[in-house]
Amino acid sequence: MKVTILGNNSALPAFGRHPTAQAVSVYGKVVLFDCGEGTQIQMQRYGVKWRNMEHIFISHLHGDHYFGLPGLINSMSLLGRTLPLYVYAPQELELLIQQILKVADTTLGYPFHFHPLKKDSSELLVNNDLFSVKSFPVEHRIPCHGFLIEHKTKGRKLLPDKCREHEIPAYFYDRLKHGEDYERADGFVVKNEWVTTEGPSPKKYAYCADTVFTDSFIEHIKGADTIYHECTYLEKDSDKATARFHSTARQAAQIARLAETKQLLLGHFSSKYRELELFRDEAAEVFPNVVVTVEGSEYEI
Repeated sequence: MKVTILGNNSALPAFGRHPTAQAVSVYGKVVLFDCGEGTQIQMQRYGVKWRNMEHIFISHLHGDHYFGLPGLINSMSLLGRTLPLYVYAPQELELLIQQILKVADTTLGYPFHFHPLKKDSSELLVNNDLFSVKSFPVEHRIPCHGFLIEHKTKGRKLLPDKCREHEIPAYFYDRLKHGEDYERADGFVVKNEWVTTEGPSPKKYAYCADTVFTDSFIEHIKGADTIYHECTYLEKDSDKATARFHSTARQAAQIARLAETKQLLLGHFSSKYRELELFRDEAAEVFPNVVVTVEGSEYEI
């Protein structure tokens, strides 16, 4: 599982940074968290394929998190999309999208499904063979949700040369992945561990969206392999962070420590700061494995 940062700024573009959006790749599928202004341009720039995208999650209705969504929805239709698209967002956004399509007399060329997020509660939104996505409420100036995505394991990893050596037919491979032994026609039992190795372990990534410093959602992200947490401000501006329902880099690191995560990604920087390494330095005093996200970069979960 990898995450590509498409935007990491808390305001309109400044100093080359774009509003919030990030794409998570799971087994070739793409999940989009938030869709700030210019997201489709960033997707094209950084090689994120909308044809592999079925699910979009919008944390809340501040413009830097969803202004790019109407354009992306329309562009996918113009470019020939036929596969369904599922959008999970605050309920008010559905009416806005419908109104935009109505005044433009636009009919999308693909099935469009809107799922309103439940206010003040967590919810399992997606659960398929590849991954699951859960929402959880955070504390912002307006209703806002974070999301936890879990990359599921496909079972044990096959060793093709060993499978051929032991004359195992291809139709049995899926059963090998689930740990079964294979019995040949002559009665000889091929042990599973001879032809497979341990597969990749499940991975969890928490996107914590916009929030004031609070431990209210720790239970939902506890033990995640990587978390992304906003740090709109540095600690010297903590009064502004509290007043505007945002967090500082130090506070983000405190959440990472409480959540017992392995890696912390920082983003959503206020455009007032030019030197982003200051955020890393501040957070590292509390939580050592911290990364200041860079637009266009991929991060392994």
